[in-house]
Amino acid sequence: MQFVLLIYHGSTPLPGSAAWNALPEAEQKSMYAEYAELNKTKGVTAGLPTLAPHKATTVRVRNGKVQVENEPYQSESLGGAFVFDAEDIEAAIKLAAKVPQAHLGGAVEVRPVEKYF
Repeated sequence: MQFVLLIYHGSTPLPGSAAWNALPEAEQKSMYAEYAELNKTKGVTAGLPTLAPHKATTVRVRNGKVQVENEPYQSESLGGAFVFDAEDIEAAIKLAAKVPQAHLGGAVEVRPVEKYF
């Protein structure tokens, strides 16, 4: 069964931000190492590249007019995603708990992949 794990930044410091730069270098390297280990997990397929929420542009069409806002659509900014082939939801939850954002102020949403067409 396939699951998509959506990573939300929450209050996790973003690389390049003042909060990130204030972290000790060892902590920064630790977060990168956690992702490197996740990427080695059997069944993990990289999905979206890392996304910078502060660079999001939201486009909507209302009454035939295009509206553009320089902010994310959701208050919880999506930071990336990957696909995980797992036996069951419990395995996907176990992997989601290893994503740095899950324990650093963000969250990971697990959704089963659906086939509609």
